Amino acid sequence: MLYVVATPIGNRDDITLRALRVLDNVAVIAAEDTRHTGRFLRHHSIAAKYISYHEHNENKRTPGLLKKLAAGESIALVTSAGTPSISDPGFRLIKTVIASGAKVIPIPGVSAAITALSASGLPTDAFVFIGFLSKQRGKRIKQLKSLSGEPRTMIFYESPNRIVKLLALILELMGDRHAVLAREMTKLHEEFLRGSISELQGLLGERRQIKGECTLLIAGNPENGEAALDLARDELIDRLADDDKNLSELVKEISRKYGVSKNNVYDEALKIKGCRRK
Repeated sequence: MLYVVATPIGNRDDITLRALRVLDNVAVIAAEDTRHTGRFLRHHSIAAKYISYHEHNENKRTPGLLKKLAAGESIALVTSAGTPSISDPGFRLIKTVIASGAKVIPIPGVSAAITALSASGLPTDAFVFIGFLSKQRGKRIKQLKSLSGEPRTMIFYESPNRIVKLLALILELMGDRHAVLAREMTKLHEEFLRGSISELQGLLGERRQIKGECTLLIAGNPENGEAALDLARDELIDRLADDDKNLSELVKEISRKYGVSKNNVYDEALKIKGCRRK
């Protein structure tokens, strides 16, 4: 059978007794990063055989792993950190193994998304996991626009090199919502930054460098989102009466004030100005 084993995202002791027992007894461990997994196994005194299995060699490795399963051997699938196939390699192998008729057994444990959500202070009764957005700006904008009306807490993964740009884009498309940025979770320099998106921008802007993979949680669009848009529309009507106002600055200010996306506020402003011209 194939065991899908969750491993620590930082602290090496965040591992279940069952996971350690499985890793010690399988015929082979398919690991995303053999160096990282080797250090982890040595830390727990496990002398197991392991091979590399990642997005660049999965097509080559999968047939051999299927043969082992067919021969009655068991395999453990692990990634560098967290739960396999959750924004990590593993989905294709798991799907293929299921199709072959072999058994897939999950060994639960750490997930960065759930770890961050549990300590975020944001609603946890309903949430949506997005993971990594597209690196292409056009696709990224399209993805975020489609999420602007999402009422549930949203969870994103992002690299430290792109997190500031992502915050700026979310602010532009979704408004200045409450957000939580979790960084270096379970490690020595674990950090949770909480506040509005603009406040997080300010905090990160003061730093020379941002380290560690980032988990970003954004508050969902509140149920009274239409009410917020109505308030924004009323203020637009009053303030657009002053022809000297800079439209882009006015849209930005009202967007942040009511937590409505800049695009929606701008669209409303154009409608109001169009009605007046008629």
